[in-house]
Amino acid sequence: MATVPPARVYLAPGMFGFARLAAYDYFAHVQRAIESRYRAAGRRVEVRVVEVHPTASIRRRAGKLAQMLAHTAGTDDGPIHLLGHSTGGLDARLVASPTVHLDAVSNKQLGWLSRLRTVTTINTPHYGTPLATFFATAKGQQLLYATTALTVTALKLGAPPLATASALVAALGRTGESVGVELRLIDNLTDNVSRALDEAASRHLRMWLQRVRDDQGGVVQLMPEAMDLFQAGVEDRPELRYRCVCSHAPPAKLRDWVRNLRSPWSAVSGTLFHLMWRVTAVQDERYPCAPPEGVEPLLAEWLGTVPDASASDGVVPLRSQIWGEPLWIGRGDHLDMVGHFPGPGDHNDWMRSGADFDLARFDEVMDRVVAGFREHED
Repeated sequence: MATVPPARVYLAPGMFGFARLAAYDYFAHVQRAIESRYRAAGRRVEVRVVEVHPTASIRRRAGKLAQMLAHTAGTDDGPIHLLGHSTGGLDARLVASPTVHLDAVSNKQLGWLSRLRTVTTINTPHYGTPLATFFATAKGQQLLYATTALTVTALKLGAPPLATASALVAALGRTGESVGVELRLIDNLTDNVSRALDEAASRHLRMWLQRVRDDQGGVVQLMPEAMDLFQAGVEDRPELRYRCVCSHAPPAKLRDWVRNLRSPWSAVSGTLFHLMWRVTAVQDERYPCAPPEGVEPLLAEWLGTVPDASASDGVVPLRSQIWGEPLWIGRGDHLDMVGHFPGPGDHNDWMRSGADFDLARFDEVMDRVVAGFREHED
């Protein structure tokens, strides 16, 4: 009896993402969840995380995705699934599009497309995000740099040491009543972040942050105006199933501020998240971060109510995350959805968003994601 080839799942990280950095795996929780569900069903699966530049252009990132699949997908007829978080969802959509044109090398490495069954996007800015517009400014680039550094440290350590949290407090400096933030102490912050890690991890982190500084092409492409062009040129592949996971986090309330004062990191983290939430809430009516057709009935069905246009996960507007068939829509912040929330084991929180996402909801999301894969394998 012939051996049934394994399903192959490729995970594409987002703007704050990485395959493995400072001994921490960005997709560790998602990978384990997928593998355990296939194992329980008695099916074979190979799950790989794509190593891409965190803030490079979508085209370059998609080229890396195409090359990885060409080298690892084998020559059998096993099904392939793409799952992208945040910007990674756009990488997946682009590489799967029948109108795609990547670089000369990557264009010759798309033979696996006939085996591709599904594209699943998680918290992806299909219609852009106002946060990218802010990140493209001088002050925004500094905030992007600080946020990425602290994302790695928080996910690895759970909560950075007091010195690191204090450095960010000083860096955030004068927020005032405007959205603008003056991050005057970025170098001091980076030094404190690096000291919180061991020597090897610190060296790796500094190299990775230098890459963020050197190439931010993807940041500009996530602006609502740029995504308007992406939508016009990137077609869906007719035979594929496109699905999405979407979430929103509540705006900060007084009780959240009081709760966050219990620790320096919670206070800093909550402040930083609220700042990004506020930036993301400011939208340009000429380039709305939402599908052209009304999604109110869909949101009402999933949430029991219809949040206004300011609703977001702190990084991506809720409506901008909708593409294809929704697998799950609910409360959670941008990194909750890939397992970075307070919980048992090595579940470390990203930022104190107040969404109260937990293991039960994560399991529900992963159940639906894997069921979506399996539906197109038999």
